[in-house]
Amino acid sequence: MSDEAHFSLSGYVNKQNMRFWAKENPMEIKDVPLHSERVTVWCGFMEGCIIGPYFFENYIEQAVTVNGQRYYEMLDNFFIPQVEAMDVADIHFQQDGATCHTTRENMTLLRGQFPGKVISRFGDVEWPARSPDLSSLDFFLWSYLKDMLYRDNPKTVTELKEAIATEIRAIGPGVTSAVMNSMKKRAEICIQSGGRHMKNIIFHK
Repeated sequence: MSDEAHFSLSGYVNKQNMRFWAKENPMEIKDVPLHSERVTVWCGFMEGCIIGPYFFENYIEQAVTVNGQRYYEMLDNFFIPQVEAMDVADIHFQQDGATCHTTRENMTLLRGQFPGKVISRFGDVEWPARSPDLSSLDFFLWSYLKDMLYRDNPKTVTELKEAIATEIRAIGPGVTSAVMNSMKKRAEICIQSGGRHMKNIIFHK
């Protein structure tokens, strides 16, 4: 299972763009960034291990928007070589239906690497839209990382990236196996309910 997420230094954008620090208006304006610095991180999640993190950034290590070309480069230069080094005989690849994931070039690359085993929009097996309860990264990894990362309040992007890598390395195979078992149970419940909204189901990580 695979996906990417954004992690900012502040966590949220402050709605106030300026502040006055005196009882009377000092007639001064202090410029502040509208958006906090952030990183965009991709991970692959499977039973037994997590592949990544991979940070989408430019040559000066600034976060960049994920587009089709950048996603292709990540798959070709980072993800696929790691999978090949693992020598796993039977593996499916899952991704959501984001446009940057499902360009013709990316789908051709994925089908060549995982023939008949691509779970995605336009893939061999369709992945349901708007289904975060079925994705191990959405219902576990991202929320877990956010809970862990901001305890020490990283001050720089470098500290944030190091913290993300450290926390991911600390997640052992027992945890990933338990999360994937939870994902399988969620999928079974979804099938049994005919894909309907399961508002009365309480999932446990």
